[in-house]
Amino acid sequence: MTTNTVLSWTTTLGWHDFWRGAMGQWIITRGLRVVMLLIAAVLAVRFVTWVAEQVTRHLDVGFAESDALVRSEATKHRQAVASVIQWVSIVIIAIWVVLQIADVLQFSVGGLVAPATVVGAALGFGAQQLVRDLLSGFFIIVEKQYGFGDLVELTISGSTTDARGTVENVTLRVTRLRSSNGEVFTVPNGQIVKVNNLSKDWARAVVDIPVSTAADLNRVNEVLHQECEHAMDNPVLGELLLDAPTLMGVESIEVDTVTLRMVARTLPGKQFEAGRQLRVLVIRALARAGIVTAADAKVGLVEDPAVPAAQAAEERAGDEPTAAVRRR
Repeated sequence: MTTNTVLSWTTTLGWHDFWRGAMGQWIITRGLRVVMLLIAAVLAVRFVTWVAEQVTRHLDVGFAESDALVRSEATKHRQAVASVIQWVSIVIIAIWVVLQIADVLQFSVGGLVAPATVVGAALGFGAQQLVRDLLSGFFIIVEKQYGFGDLVELTISGSTTDARGTVENVTLRVTRLRSSNGEVFTVPNGQIVKVNNLSKDWARAVVDIPVSTAADLNRVNEVLHQECEHAMDNPVLGELLLDAPTLMGVESIEVDTVTLRMVARTLPGKQFEAGRQLRVLVIRALARAGIVTAADAKVGLVEDPAVPAAQAAEERAGDEPTAAVRRR
C-alpha cells in the first residue's frame, strides 16, 4: 500500500468519524437549519424591500405620466403607508427568525422570564421616547396629517426653530424633510408638537402690493381687478391657480405707503411660485397704467424704459441728488 493511499484512507476515516461525532451531528441536525433560517430571513427582507421599491416606483411613474402638477393626497398617503409596512415587516421577520433559531437550539425562553422582567423594566425608562415616537408616527400615518411630497412646517419640542421642508420619508419613528436649501432634517415623531401642512388639498398665495399714498386708489383698484379677472388666461398662472385671484383691499396704511392685498387659491405647494408670477403681473400692470408703487420708487423693480412709470421712477431717482445739493 502506497503512502498516498494510506493518507487518503486516513483522511476518509477522519471525516467519517467527524460527521458521526457530536459536532458533525449538531451541524447536520441544527446548524444547517440555522443557516437556512438566516438565508430565508435575508431573502424575505430583500423581497419586502423590492416590493416597497416597486410600489414607490409605480407611484412615481404614475405621477410623472399624469398631467397633474402635484401629487394627490391618496398617492402621498399610499407612499407613506408603503414605507411603514416595509419597516414593520422587516422587524417582524427579524423577531420570527430569532424565535425560530431559539427553538432549533432548544434554548429555553421560560428561564429568561425573570431576568427579562428586570431588564425590561430598566430599559422601559430609557425606551419611553422610542415608544412615544412609534405611537406618534402611527397616528401621523393613520390620521393622514402629511405624506410624501408635502411641504410642512414642524414645531419641535425643546427647539427654538421650526423644521420646514418637503417630506422625503415618513416612518413610524422619524420624519425626514429636505429644506429649500438642500438641508435634510430628521425629526423624531415624538418630538413633533405642531404640524403646519402647507400643501394639504390646496394652498393660498398672498401678495401684498405697496402703493404710494399719492396714487389714485380707485385707479389702482381698477387695474388690479382687471388683472385678477385675466389671471386665469395666463399660460403659467392658469396651471397653478384653482380660481381667479381676489383683491381684498387695503391691508395697512403707513406714512407714505398704502398696502393692498391680493389672495389666490393654488395647487398644493404651488403658492410661492404663483405668488411670484402674480407679483410680476401686478408690477407690469401698474407700470403700464403709469402708477409708481412704493417698491418701484425704492428699488426700481420696473426696468423697461418704454414704460411711463419706469421713466418717472428713473427721473425721480436722478433728480434726488440734485435736490439734495440744492437743499445744502
